[in-house]
Amino acid sequence: MTTDVAVIGAGPVGLFAIFECGMLKMRCRVIDTLEVIGGQCAALYPEKPIYDIPGYPQVMAQDLVDRLAEQAAPFEPAYHLGQQVTGLERLEEGCWRLTTSAGTVIDATAVVIAAGCGAFGPNRPPLAGIEDYEGTSVHYLVQRRESFRGRRVVIAGGGDSAVDWAISLAELAEKVYVVHRRPKFRAAPESVERLHRLAESGKIELVIPYQLAALEGDGRQLTGVQLADMSGLRKLLPADCLLPFFGLSMNLGPIADWGLQLDHHHITVNPASSETSAAGIFAIGDIAHYQGKLKLILTGFSEAAVAAHAIRPLVYPGEALHWEYSTTKGVPESGTAAE
Repeated sequence: MTTDVAVIGAGPVGLFAIFECGMLKMRCRVIDTLEVIGGQCAALYPEKPIYDIPGYPQVMAQDLVDRLAEQAAPFEPAYHLGQQVTGLERLEEGCWRLTTSAGTVIDATAVVIAAGCGAFGPNRPPLAGIEDYEGTSVHYLVQRRESFRGRRVVIAGGGDSAVDWAISLAELAEKVYVVHRRPKFRAAPESVERLHRLAESGKIELVIPYQLAALEGDGRQLTGVQLADMSGLRKLLPADCLLPFFGLSMNLGPIADWGLQLDHHHITVNPASSETSAAGIFAIGDIAHYQGKLKLILTGFSEAAVAAHAIRPLVYPGEALHWEYSTTKGVPESGTAAE
């Protein structure tokens, strides 16, 4: 198969890259290890509200993915889901050949890596027997908020996921406990303020400074979560569910072997073009690193636009770009993008 641009990663930033490339008349094929588009937004927190998307005071993660897919649809991207890019080689003609775990072979003029944090999985707390409760009482993501209605929920962690879900689930859970090993949270300041306001009103109970110590239950359904403070003093919280939010373990997978310049599991890029140390390969979103980088979705959106404009001369060498704003140019209807 051939394409102008091969996009590795179908998260929000990868989806917006399709739109930006399409507006410059470049076709995209998109590869992702997940069976659905949306990346972490779809796999880890589809019903989590996001507050920092321009134009949306609040938008659910899955709704954002749906809107981005709708925005990209007129440019007819080809999705290759449920497969990982395992090989990447430069051909004599100057293009790149990608090979996937499903045997798909794609030749592309340029490659955009929008793989988020690479292959990811939750960091599991070291609690005896926790595997027995996973999927029934212990959850590392929230797919349906309604599943926690009327439940006693223990949320462990001090980052954005822990704070945001505590705020969200306080509306419908019977009880929400937030367990953290220190008084200070690492979440957005406004979210932390909301958390403390809910705690003052009694809708959330902050259990600080404590750490998870043990689980109580029948091996499938939790009845309680044991905590320990810094001196080892134990405390039992009655609980139906435990949500440990201790971040994701990152694994670049085959990307680490492609000879790109890396910086602590991130790909170093030139912020002026989003190009990596290899000509014709670009990185955008959380996986891209440069001085002053902000890990925000909107930053990734900007990087997608920058990369698309840097790629266009590779796809259309020697052809001048007569740039028009989308308000002037409009967006093609599905099926007419290549005309």
